[in-house]
Amino acid sequence: MKTSGKIELMSPAGDFASMQAAIDNGADSVYFGVEQLNMRARASMNFTLDDLPEISRRCSEKGVRTYLTLNTIIYDHDLSLIKTLLDKAKAANLTAVIAMDQAVISYARQIGIEVHISTQINITNIETVKFYALFADTMVMSRELSMRQIKKICDQILKEQVKGPSGNLVEVEIFGHGALCMAVSGKCYLSLHSANSSANRGACKQNCRKKYTVIDQETGFEIELDNEYMMSPKDLCTISFLDQIVDAGVKVLKIEGRGRAPEYVATVTKCYREAIDCIEDGTYDQEKVAEWMKQLETVYNRGFWGGYYLGQKLGEWSSENGSAATQKKIYIGKGRHFYPKSNIAEFLIEAYDLNVGDRVLIQGPTTGSQKMILESMQINEKPDAEKATKSDLVTFRTDFKVRSSDKLYKIVSTESI
Repeated sequence: MKTSGKIELMSPAGDFASMQAAIDNGADSVYFGVEQLNMRARASMNFTLDDLPEISRRCSEKGVRTYLTLNTIIYDHDLSLIKTLLDKAKAANLTAVIAMDQAVISYARQIGIEVHISTQINITNIETVKFYALFADTMVMSRELSMRQIKKICDQILKEQVKGPSGNLVEVEIFGHGALCMAVSGKCYLSLHSANSSANRGACKQNCRKKYTVIDQETGFEIELDNEYMMSPKDLCTISFLDQIVDAGVKVLKIEGRGRAPEYVATVTKCYREAIDCIEDGTYDQEKVAEWMKQLETVYNRGFWGGYYLGQKLGEWSSENGSAATQKKIYIGKGRHFYPKSNIAEFLIEAYDLNVGDRVLIQGPTTGSQKMILESMQINEKPDAEKATKSDLVTFRTDFKVRSSDKLYKIVSTESI
């Protein structure tokens, strides 16, 4: 449970680079999966049990809470692994576990780990909240609820003083940004039926993101569809009505995206951090929203809509496959050395050209995701160089430490590709 009254911003972490990007850009908490028992088991690299102490160390140093996702369907043969994961989480002093199966909830409570109820439970009313308050302090509401319904639940929690095991009022969490699934709160079976690969075990094959046609099996008549991607929803974006979410009493805002790149985590976290802070100090307005929207459009997205929060009866569907981002990163090279006294980074160019004035992105497990404009550089120790090509060694000044594990990218407009 958090102690601050401000809404908590929770960011995704599919690897250490994304986790560091979340920390650097103002996340209050991060959520992540370990091994295979989480809803993004195949969509991201995920962490190992051995990573848990380092995750805890990095986050605790910055006051960032840590949430382990164990929210898949659990079978008997998983129970020993569940106990091992939770024991390791307890030993690493992680903040909480996000769960939906009673086996996970029960064992977490048994060993004293805070529990958050996953959206997979599909909580839609106050009575369900009161039931799970026996086990959990925070609950993710169904993605299909409207703001009016969410506010009513929040109001009833306050009125009826619904408290979790900690003795504090139950906190309501909702998804605020990122990919949406066509199925109710993510419980989809298309992938299981088509490829024997269960989305509810973290192994979704993304069937809904593909093109489809509808054919009458008796006559062979093909129905023309206005949108071939009619099962692929646009991405959720709530930044334009985030003030309504705060006013409704929501305590945790969750960014989706454990399968997405570090620059996505950095950009989305930064925008929502600024928006939350502006709401807090009374400077939130639609002019700022327009600027945040431009930034959000630069990273992976399928187009944006407000989900069901504002009362839409039907979803809004993607019009194309893949991302509609206005910018893209192109791999340039890898880190070779860093000179700390002068803050000079050295990179080996392995692909494409690099020019003075380029917008560059440096990413790595410890560095996170850092953007900058290349104002000057040396090439093979020659100063004031303008253009580097493959096999060149380039050096330039940064405001942050660079590691040999870091990769250098150039940011370009997707229209120029």
